[in-house]
Amino acid sequence: MHKTLNQTWDLDVFFPGGSDSPQFAAFLEQLGEDIQLFRNRLDSAASPQSAEDASGLQALVDLYQGILKRVREADSFVGCLAADNQHDKKAVQLGGKVKSLYADFLSSLTRLDPILTGTQDDVWKTLLETKPLNEVAFALNERRVQAKEKLPPEQEALISDLAVDGYHGWNDLYNTTISKFRMVVEENGERQELSAGQAYNKLHTSDFAKRTERFEQWEQAWAEQADFAAEALNHLAGFRLQVYKQRGWDSVHKEPLEINRMSKQTLDTMWDVIDRSKGIFVNYLNRKAKLLGLEKLAWADVEAPLEGGTKTVSYDEGAELIVEQFRNFSPRLAEFAKLAFDNRWIEAEDRAGKRPGGFCTSFPLAKQTRIFMTYSGTLNNLSTLAHELGHGYHQYLMDDMPALAQEYAMNVAETASTFAELIVSDAAVKAAANDEERIVLLEDKIQRAVAFFMNIHARFIFETNFYDERRKGLVSVDRLNELMVSAQKEAFQDSLSSYHPHFWAAKLHFYSTDVPFYNFPYTFGFLFSAGIYARALEEGAAFEDKYAALLRDTGSMTVEELASKHLGADLTQPEFWQRAVDTVISDVEEFMRLTKDKVQG
Repeated sequence: MHKTLNQTWDLDVFFPGGSDSPQFAAFLEQLGEDIQLFRNRLDSAASPQSAEDASGLQALVDLYQGILKRVREADSFVGCLAADNQHDKKAVQLGGKVKSLYADFLSSLTRLDPILTGTQDDVWKTLLETKPLNEVAFALNERRVQAKEKLPPEQEALISDLAVDGYHGWNDLYNTTISKFRMVVEENGERQELSAGQAYNKLHTSDFAKRTERFEQWEQAWAEQADFAAEALNHLAGFRLQVYKQRGWDSVHKEPLEINRMSKQTLDTMWDVIDRSKGIFVNYLNRKAKLLGLEKLAWADVEAPLEGGTKTVSYDEGAELIVEQFRNFSPRLAEFAKLAFDNRWIEAEDRAGKRPGGFCTSFPLAKQTRIFMTYSGTLNNLSTLAHELGHGYHQYLMDDMPALAQEYAMNVAETASTFAELIVSDAAVKAAANDEERIVLLEDKIQRAVAFFMNIHARFIFETNFYDERRKGLVSVDRLNELMVSAQKEAFQDSLSSYHPHFWAAKLHFYSTDVPFYNFPYTFGFLFSAGIYARALEEGAAFEDKYAALLRDTGSMTVEELASKHLGADLTQPEFWQRAVDTVISDVEEFMRLTKDKVQG
């Protein structure tokens, strides 16, 4: 990879012409017709009465999976267009059209539910053992079980239809609002107007005065957007709570836990182990404060680089480093990364007009992925790039599988991405030229663990408490700020001197209508991958095939089953989680040892 890499992605390979593509317009039209055909077929279909009816069910499943792939393809395409250029109004309109088609598809699918639930248990069991239904047995059985806990099909279909302009509409409003976000900063005597993504990247400077000033500007900029954000958040949550109420669901955690195929016991055990281990991370935060010459860290300082930690890595250097480190663990992972870099699967250019954040999205028909981020050369950017390539590799391993077997949940999706991050960060620490460099790299690594254990825990606590209050009525901006600071204090064990009241407005994850509680799956993925990484280090090259097998199973079993089959671990008990947390604690202990003589007292 010695040639200069192109930092913009190629979307024309899917549909030439971007949002004006006539091929994409025709694709959506055909998709709409086929969704209607699917609905008609379901309306005339009956529940299988014996194993001889397998072919009828298989035909419906084939239609289901074909449409699912095309909906994913369309959604990925418009998502990429809108992220790439927030001023592309046509892309926003197309996004609305895709959402509408997806709602039609979900509405049609509610007609599948009585077909599944109307099949006798013994017949159902036999059907799922027949080929090729056995390849998607888990997904079909999961749908059948969940259908029994929902409203009658016609009511669920109505919810899906109303969600387009109700539920999802609030998410769209939020995205439109942040596309207008601007923060003005002075850089080398020049006035710069930054988008949300660019502004966020500027918060992590090593200059204390500049960092503090920019964070105050960031808070103020979000305070100006807070009324819009609060309106969106309140109504989005209100819609969700009303649906749960109609279904007779008491807990706001029920849906996200089902989506992530994990039990409440697993979730509670994970957070409990983290909580009991936080003392040493508070010690780390206090040590970092002293290294920065502060009494206590403020929110703005938590991710600040240490002296010598502002090293930048060019995109080409970063790509080469990632491929090289991936290859040490897995030649297949390295080849995938090289494929993505060489074929312009990555949009990394640092320019105005892009949405904030990073993501990886799949194009199941083309059997390709696309990665989005804004790369400005920080260590954090390098980690994000490795992270998103991990997502891409996960999908790459599943490209030959049936569509329903590829539907893995967010928590296990975060496993491959975080695993890829660990490979790069761990290798960098081990290859450090001296203690000074090792301290900086360790700190970057620990900082990300603090994000999973504390920052994301704060998001989980906030969202849980917010929903409790939202049940009683609308929650004001001031109260949202109070709930946010309270959650941050609890999660960080009140170890910071100041917090981020408008974080609820600035974090787009709170507004996702695809996945409620877009937080704890990250922590799960981080710790699950830490446990897997420890196993990989023990087993060496022999683990590559086991790792691939685990990733391929992520769409076909619960997380508890996955851990039991591939790792021999029980996720409902603390042992696995403690071992995973201990891998991070060892980094903190090394950091504390290396920095002991650099602080007074």
